[in-house]
Amino acid sequence: MDLRALDPSQLDAMREIANIGAGHAATALSQMTNRVIMIDVPEVSIIRLEDVGTVTGEADDVVAAVMMKVLGDVTGRTVQIFPSASAVKLIAIMTGEAEPEFPGGFTEEHQATLKEIGNIIVGAYLNALSDFMGLLLIMSVPAIAIDMAGAIMTTSYLNFGEDQDHVLCVNTGMIMGEERIRGHFLLIPDGASLQIMLREMKLA
Repeated sequence: MDLRALDPSQLDAMREIANIGAGHAATALSQMTNRVIMIDVPEVSIIRLEDVGTVTGEADDVVAAVMMKVLGDVTGRTVQIFPSASAVKLIAIMTGEAEPEFPGGFTEEHQATLKEIGNIIVGAYLNALSDFMGLLLIMSVPAIAIDMAGAIMTTSYLNFGEDQDHVLCVNTGMIMGEERIRGHFLLIPDGASLQIMLREMKLA
């Protein structure tokens, strides 16, 4: 089974879980920054890997992506993509510094900060999914890549076979005062794991 087989009711369930995860992420980031952070109701869609770059802008736009493996009862990959404007705004908010030049002025410290933010967001989504299904989901240590959006979605970065050609894409917007920051959470479950997820959600 692959993601293209999801029907509207199954997508609605995924959207509700994403909404819960977004709320948890907003709470965690608010505590981290001591600022009120709101997150839009997520938009959930199934897209081809080769089209992910167009979701974030253009395929040759340079973005920052925090990537993790999912382990436990369900396995797969997650990718949290921050377009360049979002990446520099988040760094400025978290550090109190001026927005760094991207990507040339993005230091190791900036990358570590963005990995921590990605870790919080991905953890919130996976915890919501875990609670809903009653399954154990474990995240690997996050890795970060700064490259063209189209390039990041290749197998050389994500390390899976050619049979994985579609992803579950959750588009969210974070609102911090007058700042609006876009992000894209991608969930790429292994084939057998998708069937387990749907079964535990009573949708299979």
